[in-house]
Amino acid sequence: MRILVIAAAVLGLSAVPAEAQGRGRGQPNEGGQKADNKPKVDEKAYKAALDRIPEPKEKYDPWGGARPSEPAKKPK
Repeated sequence: MRILVIAAAVLGLSAVPAEAQGRGRGQPNEGGQKADNKPKVDEKAYKAALDRIPEPKEKYDPWGGARPSEPAKKPK
């Protein structure tokens, strides 16, 4: 009888942390209503903005600060 009570207590206490992973009272949009807070994307405006970006005059070197841009020439 004592083992049965201990086993029931262990099972009962182990179920409490698992409840925190499920749906609780604080979950928004429980009624099935989805809030659409995303802004609408205007494809024409997006492509026009991309066209306004100027082309770079020289290629970008991400390692330019870590090494010299041109290797030093060794004299003979």
